[in-house]
Amino acid sequence: MSSQLVGFVGILAFFALLALRMPIASAMALIGFVGFSYLTSPVVAFNMVAKEIFSTFSSYSLSVIAMFVWMGFLAYYSGIGSRLYVFANRMMGHYPGGLAIATQAACAVFGAICGSNTATAATMGAIALPEMKKYKYDDSLATASIAAGGVLGVLIPPSVIMIVYGMATEQSIGKLFMAGIIPGVLLMLLYMAAIYILAKRNPDLAPLGSRYSWKERLQSLHGGLGEVLFVFAISMGGLFAGWFTPTEAGAVGAAGVLGAALIWRSLSWEGFKRSLWDSTRTTAMIMFMVAGAIIFGRFMAISRVPFELANWAGSLPLPPVLVLIIVLFIYFILGCFIDALAMVLLTIPIFYPVVVTTLGYDPIWFGVIVVLVVAMGVITPPVGMNVYIIKGVAPEIPLEVIFKGVWPFLIAIIICIAIVIAFPQTATFLPSILLK
Repeated sequence: MSSQLVGFVGILAFFALLALRMPIASAMALIGFVGFSYLTSPVVAFNMVAKEIFSTFSSYSLSVIAMFVWMGFLAYYSGIGSRLYVFANRMMGHYPGGLAIATQAACAVFGAICGSNTATAATMGAIALPEMKKYKYDDSLATASIAAGGVLGVLIPPSVIMIVYGMATEQSIGKLFMAGIIPGVLLMLLYMAAIYILAKRNPDLAPLGSRYSWKERLQSLHGGLGEVLFVFAISMGGLFAGWFTPTEAGAVGAAGVLGAALIWRSLSWEGFKRSLWDSTRTTAMIMFMVAGAIIFGRFMAISRVPFELANWAGSLPLPPVLVLIIVLFIYFILGCFIDALAMVLLTIPIFYPVVVTTLGYDPIWFGVIVVLVVAMGVITPPVGMNVYIIKGVAPEIPLEVIFKGVWPFLIAIIICIAIVIAFPQTATFLPSILLK
């Protein structure tokens, strides 16, 4: 059996294990080990697995994940998310669809502190959904707007998925963070436009909220929110200016959020312990997935499947942009069934050489495109992780009602992807001028 055939058999076996509900990290590690053993020897495979697991969990550069994850959980348990929503609601709640529009702004800012789509969706679901119910918002619009808003957490920096992409492709995390800012803001504005159009066409979907004075709006910045936003600016600004490494920026951000929470006494001892526990569990899960993906990637490399795919893509009588669209369509289909982080780790060894090496696209720009495409998977059936999170927050609302409402937001993501493809400068402009 040729090495390429072994590689394709390994990919099919991986999906079979997923269908049997084996954890993704375990499936990647097992298939990578077995395939590597077959193509080399069990002794060599054991050595490779031991080396990769140890190097992953002892990697200083990967400690950036722990720092930003902890910063997000500190913000969650100290109530930063609720104060963000209050501020956004007082600023925009009186416009058509204003509560849902305010939710997008709150999701964007909280995602900038948190870096996780699931945490953003869970936080905003618990905070914004009761408010929208109080104002008799349509269930489909209310739930779908929160599920889609969670996507902003993986695009606007810091982003755990961008960190993992940067580690997997050896690209600058700072540049990836910078590249996500304009597309992230663009997607937020497209979301807001979609909500405004829906509310204008059918006012019954989103009755108008209350109007607040500027004094009341500014008062909502009290309670540590203004300080946390300042800390975030220092953390990200220091990273972009070259004062901090990514890990140091995460540590500064986590320490700043913790300090603000302690000063305003908004974080209980139980919340502090839970933030440490959740951060440890989440970081361990991500690290294990990274290790499993590296092992699987070693198997893919020795099977030469990525290189054969790259040669095949390069030989297609199609313009590079059409090949790119085919790759993105595959990402979209996979995203309907596989978790976003796992999909990035699984597909990067296969598609990165095709898009960057063969087609010649910018790796930082491609990272933004990948994040946008995999983000669609968290709100599309049948997996739709963010949708299930909102279902957990509002168990009385049927899943089909939530999925019905995501289509305008999926269209917004597709428009955003098309704009970034047509105008690559939306992703490459800031890294090119600020991080030379």
